[in-house]
Amino acid sequence: MEEIKKLTTQAHWLAAFSVLKELRADLTEELYLSLLQDMQKDGYEMYALYSSEKIAAVIGFSWRTNFYNKRHVYVYDLVTAEDERSKGFGEKLLSYIEKLAIEGGASYIALESGIQRLEAHRFYEDKLNFDKFCFSFRKEL
Repeated sequence: MEEIKKLTTQAHWLAAFSVLKELRADLTEELYLSLLQDMQKDGYEMYALYSSEKIAAVIGFSWRTNFYNKRHVYVYDLVTAEDERSKGFGEKLLSYIEKLAIEGGASYIALESGIQRLEAHRFYEDKLNFDKFCFSFRKEL
């Protein structure tokens, strides 16, 4: 049985850490909890897809507004546990968030994906009809 739930307690967040760490390998549990606390102050929400009562996939996002995406949902994190991949769980989580975004009056769902993640790019573009429309830049300080 599959179920999508909003993660709202430290026990939930700790259960999701092992899955999220597959995407964010540089995180320690302590740093994860510290950053999560700050991110939540800025509106970050995390949901998980449970399969057989175990977290199989995680998505984290915030509501944002800017000139180019208007009111939108920005997905920061989307990862499926390695042993649960190719079962449609990432697509189900994104579809769930898309419904929330539509209900909340969003114009877009936006996300970034590392330039090396070609399989993820095909997933977003070919399977989910996302458009690749810009490059993202950053400078380490």
